[in-house]
Parts: sequence; C-alpha cells; structure tokens
Amino acid sequence: MKFFYLLFFSLLNISCSIKYKTSEFNLSESPPEPDYSNKESWAVLPDLWNPYLEEIVGKPKLKKSDVFFIYPTLFLDKKNPKWNTDIFDPSVRIDILKKAVAYQASAWVKAANLYVPFYRQAHYRIFINPYSEQGHEAGILAYKDVRRAFEYYLKHYNQGKPIIIAAHSQGSLHAKKIIQEFFDGKPLQKKLIAAYLIGVKIEKSMFQEIKPLQIPEQTGGFVSWNTFKKNKFPKRYKDWFQGGIVTNPISWNTEKKSQESQHLGVLYSDKKIYPKSLSVEIIDGMIWSTLPKVPKRFFLSFIKNYHFADINLFWADIQKNAVNRSEAWFQQNTQ
Repeated sequence: MKFFYLLFFSLLNISCSIKYKTSEFNLSESPPEPDYSNKESWAVLPDLWNPYLEEIVGKPKLKKSDVFFIYPTLFLDKKNPKWNTDIFDPSVRIDILKKAVAYQASAWVKAANLYVPFYRQAHYRIFINPYSEQGHEAGILAYKDVRRAFEYYLKHYNQGKPIIIAAHSQGSLHAKKIIQEFFDGKPLQKKLIAAYLIGVKIEKSMFQEIKPLQIPEQTGGFVSWNTFKKNKFPKRYKDWFQGGIVTNPISWNTEKKSQESQHLGVLYSDKKIYPKSLSVEIIDGMIWSTLPKVPKRFFLSFIKNYHFADINLFWADIQKNAVNRSEAWFQQNTQ
C-alpha cells in the first residue's frame, strides 16, 4: 500500500477506536535518549540522504539556507502501551523515512539544506481523552529531544545561515515551542526565513513578535493551516480549530479562495505531481479543500479530515513558496 492509503486506513483505525492499551507514564521505561553528535540520531542531514528522498527530489545540493523539519505523529498502534517511540527500532526509522521525510520534508529541499532529527515522538493517544493526562510527560519528553537536536544543529551545523522551521501535527507543537524559546524576540529572529507550523491550531497570542505572513515573499514570521473536506466540519471544531491562523497555501496572501488553475500541485502516492487538482476556501480556523483530482480518488472521497495530507495537497506550492521566501530573505539582508 502506498503512502496515502496507509494513512487513510490509519485514520479510519483511529476514528473507530475507543480503547488503547496503556499505562501510567514512567520515565525509567522510556526508550534510549538520542545522541545528536551521532549521525544515527538523525533521519536526514545534507550528507545523510536516503533512497526514498532521492527518488522524489534527487541527490542533495548545498544551499545558502537551512530547513529544520519536525515530523508528525506516526506512532498510532492502539495495541502498543508505550508512550514514546524507540528511534533505534528499524521499523520506526523506516516508517519515518518512507512517509514523513519522503512525502513531507521533501517539499523544502529545493529551498534549503534539510535537517531532520529522529526524536522519541509521543503516541497519538496523548491527544485524546482519557489518556492525555496519563501521558502528558510523554509529550514533554518528545519536545526535549527536539530541543536538544535544535541546539546541536545551531552549534555544529548552522554556521550562521538563515533558517526555515517546518513541521506537521505533533511536530508543529514542538516547532511552536522552538519558535518561542529560540526566535521570538531573540537575536535568532533575524535569521528566520519562515516557520511553517502546519496541522495544528496556532493563534497570534502564542508569539510576542513573530507575526503571521500575509504575502508570498514576506519573511520572519509564520504560516499555518489545517485542511478539511469542503463544507465539512470536524467534531471538535471549536476546540481544535476555530480562531486559529489560516494561511492560504496556494496564494500565500489574505485571499479567502483560490481556484484549481492557481494550484501548483499535489505530491501523490505514485511520487508524481498533479497540478491544478483542487481549489480551497478559507473559513475560521481551517481550509476547505475540494476532493483532489488524482488517480483512484474514489478512496479519498470517503474521508472528511485531510489532516494527513496537509502538506501533500500543497507540496509544489510549498516548494515554490519556500524558494521565494529564501531568496527574498537574502535580498533583504544583503542590501
């Protein structure tokens, strides 16, 4: 099964499941801590590539900018009572490389050198009751890994280059904290090209000086969106979405609607780009998307929540926008 269909059935499994195997969080039972001085703790570095990524974007070429990407929750097994993943488990590593790296992080490769740390992501059940309190510390543990990876990246890899922060879902929750701790009102803010905080609710009040980006070449702020099927609402719309910042990932401005003719392309499960395949409408806290015109779209017609495809649906649009913002940053900072 390909990427889209794997995630499709995973979402069905989550939505139909009520009970998970679980236990109280116990730090002593956590998987081994990553050592970011060791390349084994990184999924991607400019000199640590993989065939899944190469198949989509080719071999790496050094850029003047960096992108630090934080992947989403892939730990979904309802029968697994553990709270955090073991990054040294081969099945975990391959899952991240085949899915999040190949189909999501790849969108930023044309604009910047890609850095993706493995981290002990928290199990999906931290986001749902009655498990969220029980596993609260699992989310903290995951963020501590991301924070240490970013600190190591700054000290040993960055060398003063401007930075894109890109993330999805659980990754965006960690990315939000990275922005708050390292960029917002800090000297490093000057190096921020943009933060792509996708798949979570982000409000203006979460940052003091980092603002939403409202034109395609604007830099130094953030973009964010959550995608749902047109004319459909999630059950927890008011809690999880309403009031959040929504960026139009086709026009990258304040337009409330974009047409199919403007859409640059979906990266689909066959690793091909399908342009002009959807239109969008911005509502309070969300994007409404039409059913994308891709092969075997019949399978996608059954689901309303496009969260799993927040990046894939606009892959080519993100790619171009990241290049534009990176170029704009250099123009603004070399005059």
